[in-house]
Amino acid sequence: MKIDDLQGLVPAELAPKARKIFLQDFDLDVDIGFHDFEVGAPQRLRVNIEVWLDARSFPTDDVVASAWNYDFLRSTVLQLVAERRYNLQETICRAIYDLVAARQGVTALRVSTCKPDIYPDCAAVGVELASF
Repeated sequence: MKIDDLQGLVPAELAPKARKIFLQDFDLDVDIGFHDFEVGAPQRLRVNIEVWLDARSFPTDDVVASAWNYDFLRSTVLQLVAERRYNLQETICRAIYDLVAARQGVTALRVSTCKPDIYPDCAAVGVELASF
């Protein structure tokens, strides 16, 4: 059976109610922290972004031009960390959040950052912002 043969066969109650794209566990070196020993010594920062989209912004065809570009998420984060140093995770998390939230088609958003190398007895320390 071809995918086109399924047109109209999905029951209404199984129609997608949410559409999400994400960038998961993106690790990069960032000049972040307010302690003297942190300034000028980049640390590993892990970024997660989940973007829920309205139906118009989620492609129903297989055309690249219809897709919400994952490269935007990654390149935005890379640009933000290259532009300046940050004292707080809260600041960089908010900057990422605001840039993505301002994009057309976003209906909900969650952004988290964490430092996985801070304490030997913790997986990570971090912050999260969500619209829900």
